[in-house]
Amino acid sequence: MTTSDRKKPFSMIREFHLADWFTLGNAVCGVGAIFSIITYLEQNDILHVYFACGLVFFAMIFDFLDGRIARWRKKTSTLGRELDSLADVISFGVAPAIIGYGCGMQGLYDRIILAGFVACGVSRLARYNVTAEALSQGSDKVKYFEGTPIPTSIVLVFILALAAWSGAVNQDLWFGEITLAGFKLHPLVLMFALSGSLMISRFHIPKP
Repeated sequence: MTTSDRKKPFSMIREFHLADWFTLGNAVCGVGAIFSIITYLEQNDILHVYFACGLVFFAMIFDFLDGRIARWRKKTSTLGRELDSLADVISFGVAPAIIGYGCGMQGLYDRIILAGFVACGVSRLARYNVTAEALSQGSDKVKYFEGTPIPTSIVLVFILALAAWSGAVNQDLWFGEITLAGFKLHPLVLMFALSGSLMISRFHIPKP
């Protein structure tokens, strides 16, 4: 194996800009949030729900910073954009859904809605990626979003953190539960349905 061959596995890392490392920080926080909820389900220690929600908040900070750093350094790339979308799916799509499940939204209808929420987030990001150039209207910055951005799911995470703090988890989840055709639905899960619907809507939201 030649020296150049040995270096090939690291060639992609050398292509990363500073902003991309912050994007990876976003993804790592999202994965950490998922691990925290798994630990909560194993140990039933509410602190792990707080850790999960806090990690999603830190993911949002990383997500905010990566875009600012990219524009400050005037270094953007297709790789960075795709990396950002993948990180957002983890931190603001999968992680909030898993937190919802961990907090008690475990009925069949709950799981369908949580999966639908993630699907809406993935669809929203895919649409953004294929229309970003058109939406930027020739500049280096998108003028507006179509549908609410996926990081707005931080609102759902905040509500779940508040529910956990007040003891409203599992059988004590706010608004209780409904049984339909033998399967359970927790009405609080409908906030995920609303969030997902807004993400795939055609509403124009100015980008700051």
